Amino acid sequence: MTDLLTIKEASDWATEYLKKNVTTSNISYLIQYGRIKKYGNNGTTSVKKDDLIKYYKSFNGQRENNWKEKLGEDLNWALSFDWCKEKDTTKHVHRLHPYKGKFIPQLVEYFLDDHTDNFKKETYFKKGDIILDPFSGSGTTMVQTGELGMHAIGIDISAFNTLIANVKVGRVDFQDLHTELTRITNQLKEFISKNNNLEFENDLLEELNVFNKKYFPSPEFKIKVRQKQIDEKTYTAEKENEFTPKFNQLVEKYNLKIKQEKVDNFLEKWYLQPIKNEIDFVFDLLKHIKNPTTKKVITIILSRTIRSCRATTHADLATLKEPVTQTYYCRKHGKICKPLFSMLSWWERYSKDTIKRLAEYSKLKTTTYQTCLQGDARNVNIFDKLKEKNKTFGELAENKKIKGIFSSPPYVGLIDYHEQHAYAYDLFGFERNDELEIGPLFKGQGIQARNSYIEGISQVLINSKKYLQDNYDIFLVSNDKYNMYPTIAEKAGMQIINQYKRPVLNRTEKDKSAYAEIIFHLKSK
Repeated sequence: MTDLLTIKEASDWATEYLKKNVTTSNISYLIQYGRIKKYGNNGTTSVKKDDLIKYYKSFNGQRENNWKEKLGEDLNWALSFDWCKEKDTTKHVHRLHPYKGKFIPQLVEYFLDDHTDNFKKETYFKKGDIILDPFSGSGTTMVQTGELGMHAIGIDISAFNTLIANVKVGRVDFQDLHTELTRITNQLKEFISKNNNLEFENDLLEELNVFNKKYFPSPEFKIKVRQKQIDEKTYTAEKENEFTPKFNQLVEKYNLKIKQEKVDNFLEKWYLQPIKNEIDFVFDLLKHIKNPTTKKVITIILSRTIRSCRATTHADLATLKEPVTQTYYCRKHGKICKPLFSMLSWWERYSKDTIKRLAEYSKLKTTTYQTCLQGDARNVNIFDKLKEKNKTFGELAENKKIKGIFSSPPYVGLIDYHEQHAYAYDLFGFERNDELEIGPLFKGQGIQARNSYIEGISQVLINSKKYLQDNYDIFLVSNDKYNMYPTIAEKAGMQIINQYKRPVLNRTEKDKSAYAEIIFHLKSK
């Protein structure tokens, strides 16, 4: 079937085919975003009916229609970026360190770059403009302005978030970084060689390999569990207990101290003693690095490493239920697994990966300024604080003023932003400002928490206005399930002139139900 249809004919046909209203704009969107091919000359655009059928039967086509049925026809699927692979959404420095609650770089690019389409009718920013992100988080907006030829100022209440963001956009002495990483890695290997944990771990892996092949053959074991031939809970508990004596024998053989004596903080609770010894050793070497930029980069590498070495099961890395100090049945892998007893492999992996990602971004970054300021966006004097960090950029910003904001404020009662990096605060001694977070998880989502959230976001916008150009544009990304942003805009003396509803795909949460967020476009009244 290869019939050519005009846009209007395609709209009518699709409406009948899907038994729901499909507008000409919907068809134009499919063409513009490469979902179907465009045909025709002399100003007449046509599409093939066969292409439409293939799209509507495809995974993304079905998913788009299903999500629109659940979330409404105003869902802007162009902003799903469903065509992007994970390597695109985590490109270069965007995966320099794990961070909950960040948006994908393509969303920033969409609103900041100079393209227009069926939804974005005009451009709002140009090269050389200064963009503000008063909830900078891990610095996604700043990173993308560096690619797009714009300047950016970030603000974050968290000292650790500020460090992550500034490392991503900072200039790097790659030779010095490589030299210091090589030195630390060699000394770490020497330190480990004087202990027994690697030999212990190698012997343990051999024992586990034999045991798992016998009692958890793959894929036979999982098939038997699915077919109810094995009661997984009873069987795995028996095998856990059966292997425990082998584990204890190896611990005794190598005279290994596994548990820490105290559990007063995160580092003591969630790290086995062999790992903690290595962390302390590397941290001591880190203190003696002379180049401050190199020191900050390696701080991020160490933080990323220790995050991956927490004493937890493979299935609970994101939730941290209870510390694991011995072998256990792993539901994720369907066999007996072990916690980590050395951080060396992760340290080497992340050292190489960090250099690679920083080098990739350095080739794309324009000669523009990006700086994240640590402070409270409700009252910080942006230009004064910026001049303390970078006098030239501060004076440029004061003279030029900020063109607008692109930011994702915290969602009310969803994340405790300091607590997600508790290990880093414990190790590096950063000052915590939990009580100054707007809308943290520990305050919940009740009426009092919502009112506090409205007041906090409003104050940030009011403070930001002092530093903005008159004809500013503000884009805020939010899941506003309590409809707070109209009140926030009113309190800040602004108006919402447009809003874009986008589906949030590829979420890491266990709840994969259809979910959308709104990008609010605000301007002065």
